Amino acid sequence: MSSKVLILNGPNLNMLGTREPEIYGAETLADIEQACQKTAKSLDLDVDFRQSNTEGELVDWIQQAGTEGFAGIIINAGAYTHTSVALLDALLACDLPVIEVHLSNIFQREEFRHHSFISKAAQGVICGFGGNGYKLSLEGMAGLLQASK
Repeated sequence: MSSKVLILNGPNLNMLGTREPEIYGAETLADIEQACQKTAKSLDLDVDFRQSNTEGELVDWIQQAGTEGFAGIIINAGAYTHTSVALLDALLACDLPVIEVHLSNIFQREEFRHHSFISKAAQGVICGFGGNGYKLSLEGMAGLLQASK
């Protein structure tokens, strides 16, 4: 029986491939989702891949994750990483393992991007590997879930 993992993507990630490709690369969010589906299958995971530009919708999805049978959450909160106490509170309350992922290395960017509210709720953080960071996140999640059995 495979484990379900919720992959959440925050604001502006729907613009990948056209938005600042020198920072975020040429991959689209659809490309990343397809790679996640392939990686998840090889790890005996099922993934539900979602994106929203709305903070409240992301909070709702996190709050519903446990009752919807998810075993863990991977989140790229985009700009909400640096601003959202609401996302932090929801992640802390959901009682699921969380991995934070970013396409760029947030520590090589503007100083305001160096602080993450999400990190306090995350078992791990992966940044700077582009779309491959999602694959690494899935591998990390598979390890966390296996260790908890």
